[in-house]
Amino acid sequence: MRMAIKDVDIKKRQYARPYIRRARYVIQWYIVAAVLIGGVSLNSFYRSLLAGADPSFTKPLSVEGFMPIGALMSLKLWLASGLFDPVHPAALVLFISALLLATALKKGFCGWICPVGTISESIWKLGKRVFGRNFKAPSYIDIPLRSLKYILMTFFLYVILIKMSPVSIRSFLFTPYWKVADFKLLMFFTEMSMTTLIVLASLFSLSLLYRNFWCRYLCPYGALLGLLSMLSPLKVTRNNDNCIHCGTCSKVCPSHLPVESKVRLRTPECIGCASCVSRCPSEGALELALPRGRVVRPYLHIALISIIFFGSILVAMASGHWKSNVTVEEYRRILPVISSLQHP
Repeated sequence: MRMAIKDVDIKKRQYARPYIRRARYVIQWYIVAAVLIGGVSLNSFYRSLLAGADPSFTKPLSVEGFMPIGALMSLKLWLASGLFDPVHPAALVLFISALLLATALKKGFCGWICPVGTISESIWKLGKRVFGRNFKAPSYIDIPLRSLKYILMTFFLYVILIKMSPVSIRSFLFTPYWKVADFKLLMFFTEMSMTTLIVLASLFSLSLLYRNFWCRYLCPYGALLGLLSMLSPLKVTRNNDNCIHCGTCSKVCPSHLPVESKVRLRTPECIGCASCVSRCPSEGALELALPRGRVVRPYLHIALISIIFFGSILVAMASGHWKSNVTVEEYRRILPVISSLQHP
C-alpha cells in the first residue's frame, strides 16, 4: 500500500541532499570549461603554426577525450604489444579512465564527466522550461531507437577488435592522419559544412524535446560504457521499508528508468548521476550501494569519481604518458595539407 506523503515525518520529507547535485555540477562544468578553453587554445596553436610562427604554449590536450575510436585502437595495441600510443597518449588515458569509471562506479563518466552529456542535459532542461515538459517516445519507438547505439558500438568493436590486427593498428597510429586527428576534429567545428550544421541543429532541436537524445539513442561510447557498467558492484538501491512512494526518483531520472519500482537498479541505461538519490525525500529509502546493501556514502562516491578520473591524468603526466611526441616541425609539414588527408 502506498504511504501518503502527508503522513511522512517532516524530517524525512526534507531529507533530499542537494549537495550531491552541486558537486556534480561543479565537476561537469569544470570539464566543459576545460574543453572549451582547450578548444580555443588549440585553434590558436593551429593558426600560429599555419602562419609560420612559434606557438607560445604547448598544444592543449583536453579535446583528446573526443577520439574514443582511435583510443580503442590504441588500447588494443597496448594490450597486444605493450606499445602505449606515443601520438595521442592523452586520448588513451582518458578512454581508460572512462572504462575504469564504468566498471567501478556505473556510467560515472557519462553522468559526471562527459561534456557532451553535460551540454545535452542543459539543453533538455532548457526545453523543459520553454515547453513546460520533456517528451518521451512510446516504447515501440523508444526501444528500436535505443538499439541504434548498440548497433554502432558492435560495428566499431567488430572492425577494431576482430578485423584490425595489431600490425595494421600500429601502421595507422603513425600516419599523418592520426598525428593531426585532433586538429581535424577542431576543423569539424571551426569549418562546418552545411551538412554538419544541419545535423547539429537537428540534434539540438531533438535534445530540447527529449532527455539526452544523443546519449540515449546514438552514442556508441555510452553503449560500451553501459555494458561495462553491468559489472559495477555499485547500484542505485531502494529500501522499501523507508520508501514513501512519492515517485520523485523516477520523475527526475534523465534516463526515464522506473527507479521507484526496482529494489536494485540493474540496467546499462543508468548513467550513475545520482539525481534520484540526491532528490529522494525519505531518509534511507534510496542509496548507492554495494551488494548486500552496503551503502556507499555520497561524499565517498564523489571522491572516488574524482580520484579515478583526475588521478588517471596525474599518473599519466607523472609517468610520461600524457604529452604527444609529435614535434612542431611535423605539424608544420602536415597541417598545410590537412584538408586533403583521408582516413587510411
